[in-house]
Amino acid sequence: MNDYTDYLQDVFAQFGPVSARRMFGGYGLYHQGLMFALVADDVLYLKTDDGNVGDFEREELEPFLYHKGGREVRMSYYRAPEAIFEDQELAAEWAGGAFAAALRAKAGKR
Repeated sequence: MNDYTDYLQDVFAQFGPVSARRMFGGYGLYHQGLMFALVADDVLYLKTDDGNVGDFEREELEPFLYHKGGREVRMSYYRAPEAIFEDQELAAEWAGGAFAAALRAKAGKR
């Protein structure tokens, strides 16, 4: 882990234990063994689906995008709101929504 992912453990303290695993030049953030967020270039993105993406869109937060083979790829993660870094209760709410999206995605793969 790096300093930023260590810091995120404090941000999500009320949500519960969070671990980070290195992946593709960034990190995946996990809770109870399930990835609910990712970190790219020290920017936090939370998992989204139809159940919570509207919350991110209302806040005008940007989706996580990367380039592959000359095209832009959009993933089901959106930038976390800045307010969560100052409010652990709010961070727990947003993380809970992202974790719920990750649970729904996992259930859909069965």
